[in-house]
Amino acid sequence: MDPAHRPKLKSAFKKARVIAPLHTAGPVAATPDGSKLVTCVGEDALLTDVKAGVEICRFAGDTESITSLCITPSASHLLLFTSSLSLRIYEIPQSPNPQAKLVKPVRVVARAHDAPVHVCKADPTSTYLASGSADGVVKVWDILRGYVTHLFKGHGGVVSALAFNYPFDPSSVVREQKMQLITASVDTRIRIFDLSAAAARASSGSKPEAVLEGHVSVPRGLDVSPDGKWLVSGGRDSVVLIWDISSKASAAKKSSKGKGKETEFSPTLYKTIPVLERVEAVGLLHPDEDLAGAPSGAGKLRFYTGGEKGLVRIWDAREGNVLFTLGQEQDEAAEDQEEQRQIVDAIYLPATSTIVSVHADQNILFHSLSTQTLSRQLIGFNDEIIDATFLSPNLPIQASAPSALSDTHVALATNSSLIRVYSTSSLDARLIAGHSEIVLCLDRGAQGRVLASGSKDRSARIWAPIRPRPGEEGAAVPDWRCVAVCEGHAESVGAIAMSRKSFSGDAAPSGSGSDSLRFMFTGSQDKTIKMWDLSSVPLTAPEEGEDAQVVKCKSLTTHKAHDKDINSLDVAPNDRLLVSGSQDRTAKVWEIDYVVTSAGVRGELRLLGTCKGHKRGVWCVRFGRAERVLATGSGDKTVKLWSLDDFTCVKTFEGHTNSVLRVDFLNAGMQMVSSASDGLVKLWNVRDEECAATMDNHEDKVWALAVSSDESTIVSGAADSVVTFWQDCTEEQQVEKETQRAKLVEKEQDLQNYLALHDYRNAILLALSMAQPGRLHSLFASLTSSSVDDDDDSSAHAKTKTPSITGHPAVDEVLRTLPGTDLVRLLRYVRDWNAHAKTSAVAQRVLHAVVKLRAAEDIARAFDEDAALAAATAAAAAPAEDDTFGKALPAEPLSVEGRGTTALKELIDSMIPYTERHLTRMEKLLQDSYVVEHLLSEMDDGLFGELGDDDEDSGHMAMDIDRAVEIAA
Repeated sequence: MDPAHRPKLKSAFKKARVIAPLHTAGPVAATPDGSKLVTCVGEDALLTDVKAGVEICRFAGDTESITSLCITPSASHLLLFTSSLSLRIYEIPQSPNPQAKLVKPVRVVARAHDAPVHVCKADPTSTYLASGSADGVVKVWDILRGYVTHLFKGHGGVVSALAFNYPFDPSSVVREQKMQLITASVDTRIRIFDLSAAAARASSGSKPEAVLEGHVSVPRGLDVSPDGKWLVSGGRDSVVLIWDISSKASAAKKSSKGKGKETEFSPTLYKTIPVLERVEAVGLLHPDEDLAGAPSGAGKLRFYTGGEKGLVRIWDAREGNVLFTLGQEQDEAAEDQEEQRQIVDAIYLPATSTIVSVHADQNILFHSLSTQTLSRQLIGFNDEIIDATFLSPNLPIQASAPSALSDTHVALATNSSLIRVYSTSSLDARLIAGHSEIVLCLDRGAQGRVLASGSKDRSARIWAPIRPRPGEEGAAVPDWRCVAVCEGHAESVGAIAMSRKSFSGDAAPSGSGSDSLRFMFTGSQDKTIKMWDLSSVPLTAPEEGEDAQVVKCKSLTTHKAHDKDINSLDVAPNDRLLVSGSQDRTAKVWEIDYVVTSAGVRGELRLLGTCKGHKRGVWCVRFGRAERVLATGSGDKTVKLWSLDDFTCVKTFEGHTNSVLRVDFLNAGMQMVSSASDGLVKLWNVRDEECAATMDNHEDKVWALAVSSDESTIVSGAADSVVTFWQDCTEEQQVEKETQRAKLVEKEQDLQNYLALHDYRNAILLALSMAQPGRLHSLFASLTSSSVDDDDDSSAHAKTKTPSITGHPAVDEVLRTLPGTDLVRLLRYVRDWNAHAKTSAVAQRVLHAVVKLRAAEDIARAFDEDAALAAATAAAAAPAEDDTFGKALPAEPLSVEGRGTTALKELIDSMIPYTERHLTRMEKLLQDSYVVEHLLSEMDDGLFGELGDDDEDSGHMAMDIDRAVEIAA
């Protein structure tokens, strides 16, 4: 390759997006506008921005599972109950930006009930919270103040549903100040309680106004119309009951005594509607709700149900018939799959005309009432992710190079028979059903326009997207349908590879008939490789309602290829070679003979060579896209590069600490990316066999690895149910490094300028900010030499000079006024200098100056400020793990006084031993100097005293010698 056109090596990838578990089990709540969703993952509740698909925050739990939660209609507070029987109240963050810190509760009621709470509901005014426990007790709480306003007992078992009735008449000026609480329990009865102050004062305040009997099994859903006239209830007895509860209004106003009120109030059963499935959720639609194909109006009474069949049905309450059904009904499914698919809860969002259904298999579906379509699907839990591949369902037939429509979706094979197809820009996803067993492998064909899958059910299937009708806007994630089936293997299909050339014709596709697929290979546990003819498989699936003719693919050839399971297959970019990797520790290269004739299609495989050298099974094989090389990843923790000319190993890459599960090429074969059982994704430079980058965001085996067409994105999926999108940020890092280097050069020049201008204050502050103790030491050391030079000046100038501790008055002033954090940093440098005899003199001088110029309280305060700053920085960087069970968090910042005592003590303790050693050394040096002085004085008296004092020349000589000795000393 021409060096001038050789692509630059990638050196850094950043974590751009993560698809993590969204909902594992437990209750779900949505804000009234449908923009945010609260779900449970393990023992934590998390808030997700539905449209952006980003986790906004997590709420600090108490390590117990969440039994019930709800959001106030004003979307200001989240209220949840846990298995520890505590009520925790949180303020919901209004900012859409993600927060790393856990949201702490504003109030915790330690023992809210004596039994687990399974249902809770906030009233329309967001003032009260009703909670029903398993021991038949219902409590009404004041949300902001945290106390119980009402207590209702007498339910015969677990409380199963709650609803507030706060009638609103648009024609009246003042809203009626009468609120009711309607409860349902396992004893199949529905009770209506009056929450008004007058009823609470009466002797029968804790008794229900009315008890409704009509269900024969536990009611699971209750809802009241906005005008307070109608009550709908649905239960596991497969019926929905419509109650008229408006008769109480006039009777209650006329009556003045409690008894009269009780006898005159008698709600009536208006209609019984058989639903023919166990109802888990029921609710009334808003009267103004505009349903497609159904007129709306004040007189209309419509409701929705969700239950065991996994469908949301919209009913006309007066007629008792189904208006339409939301969701797809499966024709035939196993009993366990039916249990998985059933609806456990449904949330109606009038603001967006949406019904959110929560299913037992942790999927959350958003159904649009106006279009009667599935507008969004969130997959709560993916389990172990086994394989992944990019898809381009909207890519036109004519497009060949990577474009904006390339790699818009990613398909995931998980520990399930359902294939997940995610949008790469949001959490919106679709499930593809068809296989009867776990899907083990995926591959894409025709540049991502079709998807191939292999499964434990011993078959391979080819899927194509359903094209939207002309003029209709396609969904964010299109539905996929099976267009071909390949059956014939005796064991599960664990490896699959489609032809890399998109079309069977050699000429460029024109959409006139040459736009068909070529062939596909499957590898199985039965140790054979099969070649399939795909020439009759369409690239698009027929629309809904049309007959879906599934093509039965014909096997062109079958080869017993290996002695053990076949783990991986790959087809060369030119469609001429096939490589297979197996547990028998070998990779075999085959020549593909594919001929299209008038009589039909002929295909054959011929073994070219075997790559031997791995010590464990080969998990992955990949052809180079630019050169005649082959990469293999093995259980022996290595990646090997093989030459396709003589099938010898040319390079070995070592660095993973466990089995290498996936490998792929980047940058025209100059780099490779690999994933392994150690949870790491590594980027390798092929030329020097070095690891250029390591990406770490997984806690388990990384089975899935996919590279986008433009090589800017890598997707990794692991057994920890996390999918990570890694974005190439090499250029960003280089620009950032260049900017930092330019800033450093500017600071260096500024420092030199300050020193030349004797601007010691700015020089010291700049050296401290640059964290350069060497420069600081040189600066302080130069002050002593300059002071010696100054002493050699005229004595008159020396007398006018102000005394200085460090050697320069300006530096003294800097040390006197140095900010607290900078002073702490300087003292830490002094501690390091003090540990070496060579630099101890400067350390002692600076320490002496600091002690002389600063008060002890000043130094202690500086350490307190530094400790407080470090604590604040650490808290901002990492989410708080601990939990506070106090009533409320303090609003004012904590005091900084005393925080730095430990750091100051450690600093002093580390300086004292070295200072004592330096003092001992100086004292010894002083004693030695006395001995030298004594010897010199004795030598002077003995040597020159006998010559006589009258010799003036000799006197002058003695004075010169004495002076020379003094200078030398």
